[in-house]
Amino acid sequence: MKGYTDLNIELTKEQMTIKEETRRFAKEVLRPASLELDKIHDPEAMIQSPLFKDTMKKGYELGYHTVFLPDTWGGLASDPLETHIIFEELAWGSVDFAVGIGVSCFPAFFASMVPSERLIDEIITPFCENTDASIIGCWGITEPDHGTDTLAPFTPEFKNPNIRGQATATLDGEEWVIQGQKAAWVSNGSIATHCLLYPTIDSSMGMSGGGICIVPLNLPGVKKGKPLDKLGQRALNQGEIYFDNVRIPKEYMLVDQDSYEAMLDITLSTANAAIGTMFVGVARAAYEEALAYTKQRVQGGKPLFEHQMIKHKLFNMFMKIEAARSLSRAAMIYNYNNTPPKIEYSIAAKVFCTDVAFEVTHLAVQMFGGNGVSREYPVEKFFRDARAGLIEDGANDSLMITAAHHL
Repeated sequence: MKGYTDLNIELTKEQMTIKEETRRFAKEVLRPASLELDKIHDPEAMIQSPLFKDTMKKGYELGYHTVFLPDTWGGLASDPLETHIIFEELAWGSVDFAVGIGVSCFPAFFASMVPSERLIDEIITPFCENTDASIIGCWGITEPDHGTDTLAPFTPEFKNPNIRGQATATLDGEEWVIQGQKAAWVSNGSIATHCLLYPTIDSSMGMSGGGICIVPLNLPGVKKGKPLDKLGQRALNQGEIYFDNVRIPKEYMLVDQDSYEAMLDITLSTANAAIGTMFVGVARAAYEEALAYTKQRVQGGKPLFEHQMIKHKLFNMFMKIEAARSLSRAAMIYNYNNTPPKIEYSIAAKVFCTDVAFEVTHLAVQMFGGNGVSREYPVEKFFRDARAGLIEDGANDSLMITAAHHL
Protein backbone atom coordinates (compact mmCIF):
# COMPACT_ATOMS: atom_id res chain seq x y z
CA MET A 1 0.00 0.00 0.00
CA LYS A 2 1.32 3.45 -0.92
CA GLY A 3 -0.75 5.26 1.70
CA TYR A 4 -3.21 8.06 1.23
CA THR A 5 -3.30 10.90 -1.28
CA ASP A 6 -2.71 14.15 0.57
CA LEU A 7 -5.24 16.68 -0.72
CA ASN A 8 -3.09 19.59 0.42
CA ILE A 9 -1.48 20.51 -2.89
CA GLU A 10 0.72 23.07 -1.15
CA LEU A 11 2.82 20.51 0.73
CA THR A 12 6.51 21.30 0.27
CA LYS A 13 9.10 18.76 -0.83
CA GLU A 14 10.45 18.82 2.72
CA GLN A 15 7.03 18.00 4.16
CA MET A 16 6.56 15.17 1.67
CA THR A 17 9.96 13.84 2.70
CA ILE A 18 8.96 14.01 6.36
CA LYS A 19 5.83 12.02 5.53
CA GLU A 20 7.73 9.37 3.57
CA GLU A 21 10.54 8.97 6.10
CA THR A 22 8.17 8.75 9.06
CA ARG A 23 6.03 6.18 7.26
CA ARG A 24 9.13 4.12 6.49
CA PHE A 25 10.15 4.16 10.17
CA ALA A 26 6.60 3.25 11.19
CA LYS A 27 6.49 0.36 8.71
CA GLU A 28 9.95 -1.07 9.28
CA VAL A 29 10.36 -0.47 13.01
CA LEU A 30 7.21 0.47 14.92
CA ARG A 31 4.63 -1.88 13.38
CA PRO A 32 6.72 -5.09 13.73
CA ALA A 33 7.87 -4.16 17.25
CA SER A 34 4.40 -3.35 18.56
CA LEU A 35 2.91 -6.56 17.14
CA GLU A 36 5.66 -8.61 18.75
CA LEU A 37 5.48 -6.81 22.10
CA ASP A 38 1.71 -7.23 22.12
CA LYS A 39 2.28 -10.96 22.56
CA ILE A 40 4.15 -10.51 25.85
CA HIS A 41 1.63 -11.20 28.61
CA ASP A 42 3.53 -9.65 31.53
CA PRO A 43 3.69 -5.82 31.18
CA GLU A 44 6.80 -5.70 33.38
CA ALA A 45 8.57 -8.16 31.11
CA MET A 46 7.46 -6.11 28.12
CA ILE A 47 9.06 -2.84 29.26
CA GLN A 48 12.22 -4.68 30.27
CA SER A 49 12.55 -6.39 26.91
CA PRO A 50 15.44 -5.38 24.60
CA LEU A 51 12.92 -4.91 21.77
CA PHE A 52 10.93 -2.29 23.69
CA LYS A 53 14.03 -0.39 24.76
CA ASP A 54 15.59 -0.55 21.30
CA THR A 55 12.40 0.70 19.62
CA MET A 56 12.17 3.68 21.98
CA LYS A 57 15.84 4.41 21.34
CA LYS A 58 15.35 4.38 17.56
CA GLY A 59 12.51 6.89 17.91
CA TYR A 60 14.77 9.14 19.96
CA GLU A 61 17.65 8.81 17.50
CA LEU A 62 15.37 10.26 14.81
CA GLY A 63 14.28 13.07 17.12
CA TYR A 64 10.58 12.22 17.24
CA HIS A 65 10.55 12.85 20.99
CA THR A 66 11.29 16.54 20.31
CA VAL A 67 8.49 17.22 17.80
CA PHE A 68 7.03 19.98 20.00
CA LEU A 69 10.36 21.59 20.92
CA PRO A 70 12.07 24.47 19.08
CA ASP A 71 15.40 24.07 17.32
CA THR A 72 16.85 26.65 19.72
CA TRP A 73 17.67 23.74 22.04
CA GLY A 74 17.89 20.96 19.46
CA GLY A 75 14.23 20.10 18.91
CA LEU A 76 12.65 19.17 15.58
CA ALA A 77 10.74 22.46 15.54
CA SER A 78 7.95 20.90 13.51
CA ASP A 79 5.19 23.26 12.46
CA PRO A 80 1.59 22.13 13.17
CA LEU A 81 1.08 20.59 9.73
CA GLU A 82 4.34 18.65 9.99
CA THR A 83 3.38 17.55 13.51
CA HIS A 84 0.09 16.22 12.18
CA ILE A 85 1.84 14.32 9.40
CA ILE A 86 4.36 12.81 11.83
CA PHE A 87 1.80 11.72 14.43
CA GLU A 88 -0.53 10.14 11.90
CA GLU A 89 2.29 8.15 10.34
CA LEU A 90 3.78 7.06 13.68
CA ALA A 91 0.36 5.87 14.87
CA TRP A 92 -0.26 4.12 11.56
CA GLY A 93 2.67 1.96 12.57
CA SER A 94 1.93 1.80 16.30
CA VAL A 95 -0.32 4.07 18.30
CA ASP A 96 1.30 2.57 21.41
CA PHE A 97 4.71 4.02 20.57
CA ALA A 98 3.25 7.18 19.01
CA VAL A 99 1.63 8.10 22.32
CA GLY A 100 4.62 7.00 24.40
CA ILE A 101 7.14 8.97 22.36
CA GLY A 102 4.78 11.94 22.04
CA VAL A 103 3.97 12.30 25.74
CA SER A 104 7.63 11.86 26.65
CA CYS A 105 8.27 15.48 25.72
CA PHE A 106 5.70 16.96 28.10
CA PRO A 107 8.07 18.06 30.91
CA ALA A 108 10.55 19.66 28.51
CA PHE A 109 7.82 21.07 26.27
CA PHE A 110 6.05 22.86 29.12
CA ALA A 111 9.38 24.03 30.53
CA SER A 112 10.11 25.58 27.12
CA MET A 113 7.07 27.84 27.58
CA VAL A 114 8.74 29.47 30.62
CA PRO A 115 12.42 28.83 29.83
CA SER A 116 14.54 30.01 32.75
CA GLU A 117 18.27 29.35 32.64
CA ARG A 118 17.89 26.56 35.18
CA LEU A 119 15.09 24.86 33.24
CA ILE A 120 17.07 25.10 30.02
CA ASP A 121 20.19 23.59 31.60
CA GLU A 122 18.49 20.91 33.71
CA ILE A 123 15.38 19.92 31.74
CA ILE A 124 15.09 21.19 28.17
CA THR A 125 18.58 20.83 26.69
CA PRO A 126 19.35 17.39 28.20
CA PHE A 127 16.05 16.05 26.85
CA CYS A 128 16.55 17.45 23.36
CA GLU A 129 20.10 16.10 23.20
CA ASN A 130 19.10 12.66 24.46
CA THR A 131 19.30 9.94 21.81
CA ASP A 132 19.15 6.72 23.83
CA ALA A 133 15.74 7.17 25.52
CA SER A 134 17.38 7.43 28.93
CA ILE A 135 15.32 10.58 29.64
CA ILE A 136 11.60 9.90 29.38
CA GLY A 137 8.75 12.16 30.41
CA CYS A 138 5.24 11.35 31.56
CA TRP A 139 2.01 13.31 32.13
CA GLY A 140 0.74 12.90 35.69
CA ILE A 141 -2.82 14.18 35.86
CA THR A 142 -5.20 11.22 36.37
CA GLU A 143 -5.84 10.21 40.00
CA PRO A 144 -7.48 7.18 41.63
CA ASP A 145 -10.70 9.14 42.24
CA HIS A 146 -10.44 11.56 39.32
CA GLY A 147 -10.29 10.86 35.60
CA THR A 148 -11.86 12.97 32.88
CA ASP A 149 -13.14 15.42 35.52
CA THR A 150 -9.55 16.68 35.78
CA LEU A 151 -9.93 17.87 32.18
CA ALA A 152 -12.88 20.24 32.53
CA PRO A 153 -11.46 23.78 32.81
CA PHE A 154 -13.87 26.71 32.88
CA THR A 155 -16.86 24.56 33.81
CA PRO A 156 -18.91 25.23 37.00
CA GLU A 157 -18.01 21.85 38.52
CA PHE A 158 -14.30 22.57 38.19
CA LYS A 159 -14.49 25.26 40.86
CA ASN A 160 -16.51 23.22 43.35
CA PRO A 161 -14.45 23.22 46.59
CA ASN A 162 -15.97 19.87 47.57
CA ILE A 163 -14.23 18.20 44.62
CA ARG A 164 -10.51 18.10 45.32
CA GLY A 165 -7.43 16.51 43.86
CA GLN A 166 -5.51 13.78 45.66
CA ALA A 167 -1.98 14.90 44.82
CA THR A 168 -1.01 18.19 46.49
CA ALA A 169 1.80 20.72 46.36
CA THR A 170 2.65 22.96 49.33
CA LEU A 171 5.24 25.75 49.23
CA ASP A 172 7.89 25.48 51.94
CA GLY A 173 10.47 28.22 51.59
CA GLU A 174 12.31 27.73 48.31
CA GLU A 175 10.84 24.28 47.70
CA TRP A 176 7.52 22.73 46.84
CA VAL A 177 6.53 19.62 48.78
CA ILE A 178 4.58 17.05 46.76
CA GLN A 179 2.29 14.56 48.47
CA GLY A 180 -0.22 12.02 47.12
CA GLN A 181 -0.73 9.73 44.16
CA LYS A 182 -1.37 9.70 40.45
CA ALA A 183 -3.30 6.75 39.07
CA ALA A 184 -2.23 3.75 37.01
CA TRP A 185 -3.18 5.51 33.76
CA VAL A 186 -0.09 7.74 33.69
CA SER A 187 1.38 7.13 30.24
CA ASN A 188 5.08 6.21 30.56
CA GLY A 189 4.52 6.14 34.32
CA SER A 190 6.65 3.07 35.03
CA ILE A 191 9.55 4.01 32.74
CA ALA A 192 9.64 7.81 33.09
CA THR A 193 12.53 9.76 34.56
CA HIS A 194 10.57 13.02 34.81
CA CYS A 195 6.90 13.75 35.44
CA LEU A 196 4.90 16.77 34.33
CA LEU A 197 2.71 16.72 37.41
CA TYR A 198 -0.66 18.41 37.92
CA PRO A 199 -1.10 18.69 41.72
CA THR A 200 -3.62 20.69 43.76
CA ILE A 201 -2.19 23.86 45.31
CA ASP A 202 -5.32 25.54 46.70
CA SER A 203 -8.07 23.03 47.49
CA SER A 204 -10.56 25.83 48.31
CA MET A 205 -10.70 26.47 44.55
CA GLY A 206 -11.68 22.88 43.80
CA MET A 207 -10.04 21.32 40.76
CA SER A 208 -9.24 24.79 39.40
CA GLY A 209 -6.76 25.39 42.21
CA GLY A 210 -4.06 23.27 40.65
CA GLY A 211 -0.56 23.80 39.40
CA ILE A 212 1.82 22.31 36.85
CA CYS A 213 5.31 21.28 37.90
CA ILE A 214 8.20 19.05 36.91
CA VAL A 215 9.17 16.25 39.27
CA PRO A 216 12.36 14.27 38.62
CA LEU A 217 11.35 10.73 39.52
CA ASN A 218 14.68 9.81 41.09
CA LEU A 219 14.00 12.07 44.07
CA PRO A 220 13.55 10.67 47.60
CA GLY A 221 9.90 9.87 48.32
CA VAL A 222 8.94 8.83 44.78
CA LYS A 223 7.63 5.31 44.34
CA LYS A 224 6.24 3.63 41.24
CA GLY A 225 3.58 0.93 41.14
CA LYS A 226 3.29 -2.01 38.79
CA PRO A 227 2.80 -1.34 35.08
CA LEU A 228 -0.79 -1.69 33.95
CA ASP A 229 -1.96 -4.84 32.16
CA LYS A 230 -4.34 -3.64 29.43
CA LEU A 231 -6.65 -4.68 26.62
CA GLY A 232 -5.06 -2.51 23.94
CA GLN A 233 -2.01 -0.32 23.31
CA ARG A 234 -0.01 -2.79 25.34
CA ALA A 235 3.34 -1.35 24.23
CA LEU A 236 2.30 1.98 25.76
CA ASN A 237 3.52 1.69 29.32
CA GLN A 238 1.17 3.07 31.97
CA GLY A 239 1.56 2.95 35.73
CA GLU A 240 0.82 4.70 39.01
CA ILE A 241 3.22 7.03 40.84
CA TYR A 242 3.30 7.83 44.58
CA PHE A 243 4.74 10.97 46.15
CA ASP A 244 5.69 11.01 49.85
CA ASN A 245 6.97 14.46 50.87
CA VAL A 246 8.88 14.86 47.62
CA ARG A 247 10.73 18.18 47.44
CA ILE A 248 11.33 20.03 44.19
CA PRO A 249 12.94 23.44 43.55
CA LYS A 250 10.55 26.39 43.57
CA GLU A 251 11.47 27.07 39.96
CA TYR A 252 10.15 23.68 38.88
CA MET A 253 6.58 24.87 39.52
CA LEU A 254 5.80 26.16 36.03
CA VAL A 255 2.18 27.20 36.57
CA ASP A 256 0.39 28.16 39.79
CA GLN A 257 -3.30 28.23 40.67
CA ASP A 258 -3.84 31.72 39.24
CA SER A 259 -3.18 30.61 35.67
CA TYR A 260 -3.88 26.89 36.02
CA GLU A 261 -7.20 26.75 34.15
CA ALA A 262 -5.83 28.67 31.19
CA MET A 263 -2.81 26.38 30.92
CA LEU A 264 -4.95 23.27 31.38
CA ASP A 265 -7.04 24.53 28.47
CA ILE A 266 -3.86 24.57 26.37
CA THR A 267 -2.83 21.14 27.69
CA LEU A 268 -6.13 19.51 26.79
CA SER A 269 -6.29 21.24 23.43
CA THR A 270 -2.77 20.07 22.58
CA ALA A 271 -3.29 16.50 23.78
CA ASN A 272 -6.74 15.98 22.23
CA ALA A 273 -5.64 17.33 18.86
CA ALA A 274 -2.70 14.93 18.89
CA ILE A 275 -4.80 11.93 19.96
CA GLY A 276 -7.33 12.66 17.22
CA THR A 277 -4.53 12.75 14.67
CA MET A 278 -3.04 9.49 15.90
CA PHE A 279 -6.31 7.61 15.62
CA VAL A 280 -6.65 8.70 12.01
CA GLY A 281 -3.50 6.65 11.60
CA VAL A 282 -5.03 3.68 13.43
CA ALA A 283 -8.16 3.83 11.26
CA ARG A 284 -6.08 4.07 8.11
CA ALA A 285 -3.98 1.08 9.12
CA ALA A 286 -7.09 -1.07 9.57
CA TYR A 287 -8.67 0.19 6.34
CA GLU A 288 -5.54 -0.59 4.30
CA GLU A 289 -5.33 -4.09 5.73
CA ALA A 290 -9.02 -4.70 4.97
CA LEU A 291 -8.70 -3.33 1.43
CA ALA A 292 -5.71 -5.56 0.66
CA TYR A 293 -7.32 -8.62 2.24
CA THR A 294 -10.63 -8.29 0.39
CA LYS A 295 -8.83 -8.05 -2.94
CA GLN A 296 -7.08 -11.38 -2.45
CA ARG A 297 -9.56 -13.37 -0.33
CA VAL A 298 -11.97 -15.36 -2.54
CA GLN A 299 -15.53 -16.07 -1.38
CA GLY A 300 -18.49 -17.04 -3.54
CA GLY A 301 -16.23 -17.62 -6.51
CA LYS A 302 -14.71 -14.12 -6.60
CA PRO A 303 -12.62 -11.79 -4.40
CA LEU A 304 -14.52 -10.26 -1.50
CA PHE A 305 -13.85 -6.85 -3.00
CA GLU A 306 -16.06 -7.71 -5.96
CA HIS A 307 -19.11 -8.07 -3.72
CA GLN A 308 -21.15 -4.85 -3.64
CA MET A 309 -21.68 -4.89 0.12
CA ILE A 310 -17.92 -5.02 0.73
CA LYS A 311 -17.26 -2.19 -1.71
CA HIS A 312 -19.93 -0.11 0.03
CA LYS A 313 -18.39 -0.69 3.46
CA LEU A 314 -14.85 -0.01 2.28
CA PHE A 315 -15.83 3.29 0.72
CA ASN A 316 -17.68 4.26 3.87
CA MET A 317 -14.47 3.58 5.81
CA PHE A 318 -12.50 5.64 3.30
CA MET A 319 -14.86 8.62 3.55
CA LYS A 320 -14.81 8.72 7.32
CA ILE A 321 -11.03 8.51 7.48
CA GLU A 322 -10.70 11.42 5.07
CA ALA A 323 -13.21 13.46 7.09
CA ALA A 324 -11.36 12.60 10.29
CA ARG A 325 -8.04 13.71 8.82
CA SER A 326 -9.52 17.00 7.64
CA LEU A 327 -11.02 17.82 11.05
CA SER A 328 -8.00 16.75 13.09
CA ARG A 329 -5.57 18.60 10.85
CA ALA A 330 -7.62 21.80 10.89
CA ALA A 331 -8.01 21.64 14.69
CA MET A 332 -4.30 21.02 15.21
CA ILE A 333 -3.14 23.78 12.87
CA TYR A 334 -5.51 26.36 14.34
CA ASN A 335 -5.04 25.53 18.01
CA TYR A 336 -1.29 25.08 17.83
CA ASN A 337 -1.09 28.56 16.30
CA ASN A 338 -3.52 30.42 18.59
CA THR A 339 -3.70 31.23 22.31
CA PRO A 340 -6.15 30.75 23.85
CA PRO A 341 -7.11 27.74 21.73
CA LYS A 342 -10.60 26.83 20.63
CA ILE A 343 -10.73 23.74 22.81
CA GLU A 344 -14.07 22.58 21.44
CA TYR A 345 -12.41 21.86 18.09
CA SER A 346 -9.62 19.77 19.61
CA ILE A 347 -12.19 17.81 21.60
CA ALA A 348 -14.34 17.39 18.49
CA ALA A 349 -11.30 16.02 16.66
CA LYS A 350 -10.45 13.62 19.47
CA VAL A 351 -14.01 12.33 19.84
CA PHE A 352 -14.75 12.07 16.12
CA CYS A 353 -11.44 10.48 15.15
CA THR A 354 -11.45 7.89 17.93
CA ASP A 355 -15.07 7.03 17.12
CA VAL A 356 -14.12 6.63 13.47
CA ALA A 357 -11.14 4.47 14.39
CA PHE A 358 -13.32 2.19 16.49
CA GLU A 359 -15.92 1.86 13.72
CA VAL A 360 -13.34 1.26 11.00
CA THR A 361 -11.37 -1.31 12.99
CA HIS A 362 -14.62 -3.09 13.85
CA LEU A 363 -15.57 -3.28 10.17
CA ALA A 364 -12.07 -4.47 9.29
CA VAL A 365 -12.30 -7.34 11.77
CA GLN A 366 -15.70 -8.27 10.34
CA MET A 367 -14.39 -8.31 6.77
CA PHE A 368 -11.61 -10.67 7.81
CA GLY A 369 -14.22 -13.06 9.19
CA GLY A 370 -12.70 -15.71 11.47
CA ASN A 371 -9.23 -14.50 10.54
CA GLY A 372 -10.12 -11.14 12.02
CA VAL A 373 -9.96 -12.46 15.57
CA SER A 374 -6.75 -14.37 14.94
CA ARG A 375 -3.43 -12.94 16.07
CA GLU A 376 -2.03 -13.98 12.71
CA TYR A 377 -3.47 -10.72 11.37
CA PRO A 378 -2.99 -7.22 12.86
CA VAL A 379 -6.59 -6.01 12.66
CA GLU A 380 -7.61 -7.51 16.00
CA LYS A 381 -4.86 -5.45 17.67
CA PHE A 382 -5.99 -2.31 15.84
CA PHE A 383 -9.49 -2.98 17.17
CA ARG A 384 -8.26 -3.30 20.75
CA ASP A 385 -6.11 -0.19 20.39
CA ALA A 386 -9.05 1.79 19.03
CA ARG A 387 -11.29 0.73 21.91
CA ALA A 388 -8.82 2.21 24.36
CA GLY A 389 -8.87 5.46 22.39
CA LEU A 390 -12.49 6.13 23.36
CA ILE A 391 -11.30 6.61 26.96
CA GLU A 392 -7.70 7.76 26.49
CA ASP A 393 -6.96 11.42 27.28
CA GLY A 394 -10.55 11.82 28.46
CA ALA A 395 -13.62 9.64 28.01
CA ASN A 396 -15.46 10.80 24.90
CA ASP A 397 -18.89 11.33 26.50
CA SER A 398 -17.45 13.43 29.32
CA LEU A 399 -15.24 15.44 26.98
CA MET A 400 -18.27 16.33 24.89
CA ILE A 401 -19.96 17.82 27.95
CA THR A 402 -16.85 19.89 28.67
CA ALA A 403 -16.71 21.08 25.06
CA ALA A 404 -20.40 22.02 25.10
CA HIS A 405 -19.65 24.69 27.71
CA HIS A 406 -17.65 26.51 25.03
CA LEU A 407 -20.39 26.56 22.39
